[in-house]
Amino acid sequence: MQYKPLSGREFPRFSAIKTFFRLPHVGTQEKFDVGIFGVPYDGAVSYRPGARFAPSKVREASSLGRGFHMERGYSVFDHLKVADVGDCPIVPIDQHQTYEKIEAFADQLLKKKKRFLAVGGDHSVTLPLLRALKKAHKKPIGFIHFDAHLDTYPAAWGCEYHHGSFARHAVEEGLVAPEKMIQIGIRGPLASKDDLEFAKKYKIKVITVEDIRKGNFEAFLKKLPSFGDYPTYISYDVDILDPAYAPGTGSPVVGGLTTYEAQRIFRALKVKNLVAGDVVEINPAYDHSDITSLAGVDALFEMLCLMAQKSS
Repeated sequence: MQYKPLSGREFPRFSAIKTFFRLPHVGTQEKFDVGIFGVPYDGAVSYRPGARFAPSKVREASSLGRGFHMERGYSVFDHLKVADVGDCPIVPIDQHQTYEKIEAFADQLLKKKKRFLAVGGDHSVTLPLLRALKKAHKKPIGFIHFDAHLDTYPAAWGCEYHHGSFARHAVEEGLVAPEKMIQIGIRGPLASKDDLEFAKKYKIKVITVEDIRKGNFEAFLKKLPSFGDYPTYISYDVDILDPAYAPGTGSPVVGGLTTYEAQRIFRALKVKNLVAGDVVEINPAYDHSDITSLAGVDALFEMLCLMAQKSS
């Protein structure tokens, strides 16, 4: 099978069945390098529901995606066999069953030595994906977390597992290595200064929007830590972007990054072994002209390009 996007010259981009980047839709057992799949679950949101509809919308928006990266100088689909492997099964009214199904779905791919990109869903879906990766790599993995929020918050309404607590659980469960973890784009307001204590306790590197913008942007990019060959995961919450660039999200926070700044940060990351990643918290019901979905597509493309570096 040729793992290439459907030609826009043969089928105009508004036509044909929608898959991620117009790639072949195949089963998890097929011979590809990277599988992209949807995780249509938003049962752990605290404000705006609706991210369950993101995988379908992102597939549609990705019809405008192409493979050649102008700045990097290569075509991702010349170096990687990428496929749409459908949606992970979930149970919309049961979080426990959903987590089990997400972890089992990721297990299928990891047992066959494949890498993956997931499209959520709310940010809680990252936790079972990290659980699967910890099992596969037999050690905590590196973690790059793009977000407006720390997501290390305590239980809410007596519920431990929600989209604002996944990062805390990932650290406490030993799924990610705090010394190889950065959080990018964090900004306020917070409920209290206590929200900062978890990052201080585990010495997690937190990069706020102020850190990014208070000095020279080029100098900031050069100071991003290197992850080398260490197996690393990227989780991209679209609310890292200012609501002007990503209105379609569950918990928007003003004062965020531009899409261009996010692109530049991706291109400056020193990651040689990106094993998996996700794009989460896209909420199509609050989007305008698909700009948030398009931003999500761009983040997926940048992550594929990072994966292609290892394969080129």
